[in-house]
Amino acid sequence: MDRLHEIEVFVAVADAGSFARAGGRLRLSPPAVTRAIAALEDRLGAQVFTRTTRSLAITEVGQRFLESARRILTDLDIAEKEAVGETATPHGHLTITASVTFGRLVLAPQICSFLNQYPQVTVSVLMVDRVVSLVDEGIDVAVRIGPLPDSSLAARRIGSVRRMLVASPDYLARRGAPTAPADLKLHAVIAFTGLTPNREWRFGGGNSQISATLDPVIEINDAQAAIDAAEMGHGVTVALSYMVHDRIRAGKLVEVLDTVAPPPQPVHLVYPQARLIAPKIRAFVDFIAPRLKHTIEQIN
Repeated sequence: MDRLHEIEVFVAVADAGSFARAGGRLRLSPPAVTRAIAALEDRLGAQVFTRTTRSLAITEVGQRFLESARRILTDLDIAEKEAVGETATPHGHLTITASVTFGRLVLAPQICSFLNQYPQVTVSVLMVDRVVSLVDEGIDVAVRIGPLPDSSLAARRIGSVRRMLVASPDYLARRGAPTAPADLKLHAVIAFTGLTPNREWRFGGGNSQISATLDPVIEINDAQAAIDAAEMGHGVTVALSYMVHDRIRAGKLVEVLDTVAPPPQPVHLVYPQARLIAPKIRAFVDFIAPRLKHTIEQIN
């Protein structure tokens, strides 16, 4: 049996979650789907799915093979299109993800500029404050803030951002500015849950890192709302530099405890690794990377 056919059937079953639905999409009979999966499992010497009469689940071996299988099919599709000149101009649909505040303040304006230059590309933007699986959720490019785990994703570093504590001038005039992390016990703390896991703030870096566990007066799962509360004088909050740059410059917020701030966090564009990168992805990364880098440098 053709190995490429086996891979196509395997990916279709994994995506559909069913032999029958995969067969329908591929216009194959159920026995043909079963034979293809059996041939693949025989070739690998391991099961890629565990199946009963009522359920289907991908195995650990199957999960490891799935990413490579997707990459093989993507590379083949791109190679065929390049061979007949279909990819001379970037076109098609891109799905991009970033954190909510970075997406709103930094990424979105640049995406609009990209679309002006590449009118044959359309874009979906998913702004969420969680790490999104590119493969599982069909993402083409993601902005990741923080150290990257080892993975098969390609990455291009576009700068770094600082974690900082801020409060309004009015609040600091009333309560005084903290001079050490321990002083925060005496202050009203506004916690943005995305940057304060376990109600803990970390200071410094390396062997000199210290942490402070706090009892916030407000916990908010939206960075903008936490920063707004700090600007209104309700307390001290944590933010990343791009979130508060304009407010600090305008004198609406003041950074505190900057001498014990943790090291800057790297920012990367990440996208699936492949020998042949889709032209729409290559065009987007090449266009957006220098512009985001410049913006990040300006706001730090």
